[in-house]
Amino acid sequence: MFRSKSDSSFGVIGLGQFGLPLAMKLAESGKDCIVIDSCESKIQAMRSYTDYAFVVPELNREILEETGIHNCDTVIVCIGEKIDASILVTLNLLNLGVPRVVAKATTKEHGMVLERLGAEVVFPEQDIAFRLARRLLTSSDMLDHLSLKSDVEITKIKVTEQFSGNRIEELYLRQAYKLNIIAIENNEETNTEIDPTYTLVPGDILVVIGKRDKISFFESDLASGYFMSEQRREQLRKTKRLGGDT
Repeated sequence: MFRSKSDSSFGVIGLGQFGLPLAMKLAESGKDCIVIDSCESKIQAMRSYTDYAFVVPELNREILEETGIHNCDTVIVCIGEKIDASILVTLNLLNLGVPRVVAKATTKEHGMVLERLGAEVVFPEQDIAFRLARRLLTSSDMLDHLSLKSDVEITKIKVTEQFSGNRIEELYLRQAYKLNIIAIENNEETNTEIDPTYTLVPGDILVVIGKRDKISFFESDLASGYFMSEQRREQLRKTKRLGGDT
């Protein structure tokens, strides 16, 4: 039975075109990851990525419990083509107490049912597995993405303990990542006049704009804990004139 040894663990059910690359990306990150599928060859392919890869004949509640997948912090249900199985597995996972269940949907109606059950819903596209992996690995720090032309995105970043108590100018987002803060949201208020000396508080949400690859670098540093580390701050102090940039 799988039992998580880390602060964040993931389960992937269904190793199809969406589930397999997602599972590989999560496992490659070094996080605890359990995968389940009925296909022996797909499970064999995953055993070089994780020790917790199980072939199961069916996906009833008893088998889910036996694998220990309910001990994961997040489970992604990637069996959207079999709508009845998708709904039943999602329901069982939620009833087993999984804190976060993300489910693949193939139709709007399918997605509505999954949402009613309490799952987060995704509608896969060509590269959504990798985008979802990045979002999951940064927990809930990265809230929304809006893609623009020329590889530019607008992203919302929730202020966590890493940010709280720091002034805007101390984040060095422009210097290190070429990201610009265009708004700060808090409750019902949105402020677009950014004061670089403003001190961030829990509940603040930064709205930033920048190139997609720069946002990816930022996501990676945020997930690894390198962002806001003293090592990074010292490096920036030595190489940049910090001034009042945001």
